Amino acid sequence: MSEVSEKLIAIKGGEFLIRNSTPEEIFIPEELNEEQLMIKQMAKDFVDTEVFTKLDAIDEQEPGLVPSLLEKCGELGLLGVTIPEEYGGFAKDFNTGTCVTEIVGAAHAFSVAYSAHTGIGMLPILYFGNDYLKEKYLPGLTSGKLKASYCLTEPGSGSDALAAKTKAVLSDDGKYYSLNGQKMWITNAGFADIFIVFAKIDGKDFTGFVVERNTEGLSIGHEEKKMGIKGSSTCQVFFENCKVPAENILGEIGKGHLIAFNILNIGRIKLAMAAMGGNVRSIDSSVKYANERMQFNVPISSFGAIKYKLSEMVIRNEALKSAVWRTSNYIDDTKKILLEKGKTIAEANLAAAEEFAIECAMLKVTGSEALDYCVDEAVQIYGGYGFSEEYPVARGYRDARINRIFEGTNEINRLLSVDMLLKRVMKGQIDMMTPAMAVQKELMSIPDFNSDNESEFAAEEKAIKNIKKAFFMVAGAAVQKFMMKLKDEQEILMCAADMMNEIYLAESLLLRVKKLQHIKSAQDFSSYKVILKVFFTDSVDRLHKSGKTAITSFAEGDELNMMLLGLKRFTKYEFTNTTALRRTIANKLIEAGGYCF
Repeated sequence: MSEVSEKLIAIKGGEFLIRNSTPEEIFIPEELNEEQLMIKQMAKDFVDTEVFTKLDAIDEQEPGLVPSLLEKCGELGLLGVTIPEEYGGFAKDFNTGTCVTEIVGAAHAFSVAYSAHTGIGMLPILYFGNDYLKEKYLPGLTSGKLKASYCLTEPGSGSDALAAKTKAVLSDDGKYYSLNGQKMWITNAGFADIFIVFAKIDGKDFTGFVVERNTEGLSIGHEEKKMGIKGSSTCQVFFENCKVPAENILGEIGKGHLIAFNILNIGRIKLAMAAMGGNVRSIDSSVKYANERMQFNVPISSFGAIKYKLSEMVIRNEALKSAVWRTSNYIDDTKKILLEKGKTIAEANLAAAEEFAIECAMLKVTGSEALDYCVDEAVQIYGGYGFSEEYPVARGYRDARINRIFEGTNEINRLLSVDMLLKRVMKGQIDMMTPAMAVQKELMSIPDFNSDNESEFAAEEKAIKNIKKAFFMVAGAAVQKFMMKLKDEQEILMCAADMMNEIYLAESLLLRVKKLQHIKSAQDFSSYKVILKVFFTDSVDRLHKSGKTAITSFAEGDELNMMLLGLKRFTKYEFTNTTALRRTIANKLIEAGGYCF
């Protein structure tokens, strides 16, 4: 096995909490190669010329428009960036796919149609389909001649997907299954040719099927009238004695949950990628407007209150960007290692995404909430004009809201991230007990405030070590207190999830900035140092609040006092004039006239 593989095998999902990660093991967007940048530019040219010029027509659901745009994507190869060449794709790596997802993800309602088609629509066939299904459907889906949809949610089963009631019964001759049931909130349903459908065989074995639109007994409901993403097709799908060939089963009978949940892992990180693109568009638009809008004879970009908003939008996006690219590359490298071990492309992709399922769930939350912050502040910067549909930010505000519900609600994903971590701990895959016991021992000792760390990032390195200790203290005590009943203490679990999110974002940003030290000019690098300082100042405070809320939920008396003192010890960071630092970030944006990071 190669030396590279030996190094990468040590990186496992969730281990960031106990691992001393280094800049060398992560990937940053500044390291994208020429080909990746060309593909990214091609995607940008497409959405700028073909999508953003037609947003009103898309939202009005002009007949045939979105399907025709998907076909144009297919002609450019944007539907098959990571699909194997034998099915008409480019067979590029996961990071190259991230480039495209980030750009197309900003394209409002069209991005929803694109993501549903290329993600939950195509990938189940690629990863779980037999050779017959792959050869029959993937070339058409890659070219855009066929469009895909994904039918999981039902009126009575949303987050609890396995409660689905759609039923499949095998015919006496064993040639086909009869499907009966109803699905709702189905993206692309109005024009899709192929539906990935989940049903219970004989009412018990949850299984995936590929169902064609022209199947007798399949019918489509009316288009839903939605708050946002109005241009995406969203309908109910009904099955009444639909005869689906037995060879159209995806994966194994009774193993449909593996398809549903593993595909969601990929969907979650892709949503965070798309959020990055949306953030950049919102910030860019806000800077341009703030420079042009005059009040009291000066542009509003000169006001401190506006500078705060612009800088905070950038800070949140740069932290998100650091964590997304870190995870994207972890998935990419793990996939390459698995291929080297002889796994198929499908097996390697699935296993790599599953390995980092914790990080995918976390990024789905942080990405969607960063985007919500950015679009909300964009409306505020535009003022009354921001509330008008004649200006661009109203659409962005409406369209972003669904992301906290898509791919599992943010509440579900918060609970999932902690649940998956604890399950790995119970299986012995992650050693959380050793650091948790070390923290308990440290709490009984006298604090040592001396440090021999003289690196440029000594304060941040110390902060990362300490906020991880804060997490171990809170999570360890909660596990000891509630044991198996902890799953019922959702408020505490949500606080633990927020602490994990802050740790991952802060560490990812620190690792990226350390790496940028050797890439950027001194002037450009100074801007990233400023972003780092402000983010750490606020992140440590947010983590302290989450920890305090959790601790006061279950501790009392001396235990409470000791844990609160410990939390205070572990959430210290150097005092910084964040107002002055934010102004330098905002001033750089204002001078550049748009997003410049």
